[in-house]
Amino acid sequence: MIICKSPAEIEKLRRSGRLVRQVLNEIKEVVRPGITTLDLEKLVARRFKELGARPAFKGYRGYPCCLCASVNDEVIHGIPNDRRTLKEGDILSLDTGVVLDGYYGDSAITVPVGAINESAQRLLRVTEEALELALEKVRLGNRLGDVSATVQQHAEKNGYSVVREFVGHGIGKSMHEEPQIPNFGQPGHGPVLKPGMVFAIEPMVNAGGPAVRVLDDQWTAVTADGKLSAHFEHMVAVTQNGPDVLTRL
Repeated sequence: MIICKSPAEIEKLRRSGRLVRQVLNEIKEVVRPGITTLDLEKLVARRFKELGARPAFKGYRGYPCCLCASVNDEVIHGIPNDRRTLKEGDILSLDTGVVLDGYYGDSAITVPVGAINESAQRLLRVTEEALELALEKVRLGNRLGDVSATVQQHAEKNGYSVVREFVGHGIGKSMHEEPQIPNFGQPGHGPVLKPGMVFAIEPMVNAGGPAVRVLDDQWTAVTADGKLSAHFEHMVAVTQNGPDVLTRL
């Protein structure tokens, strides 16, 4: 069942979402060659505490950190550690979430580490474009398949593939609510979008094939062919006035 939120609940989700995005923007500014992913984890944990928010990821199904930091061919769920030192030319997916006043916030960005090559720049640009195009489909009367198909079409027409094992999701008083939101699908299929629905849409786009595998840590998902992957995520509400992006600052 898809839970529709009241305007008051959407404002609470906006507070949570904006807080997450604020912290992601702060982290982005300190990403540089020579820093470890554990350094970034410590920064996130400190900022959430200072801002009065509870980390949503830490302890969720046993996940050990506040932040997922996924480098290069790591698609999602990379566990921060003091052995992973960022290098010039890497790309880094930063994904994190909070609980604030009982409502969840969740967002992700992929950022360059120093100067990155043109092909990596293009992957990041196309993945973020796919998200923005999908957000525009979050309108009354559209169907969920319109959102999913938009991500797939934009990625594939640019020569990339979308991950199929991991999906976006509804969000509210729980981090993962119905519906699941794949990054592939058929226009005109799936539930009709109604006022108050709130989604976390998160394209995961691979430079090579769509296949992924999970490492021995049982969390980190990597591309099966070792090629780069990018990941962006926004929370968005369905309203009478069109898409309302709750993680936009």
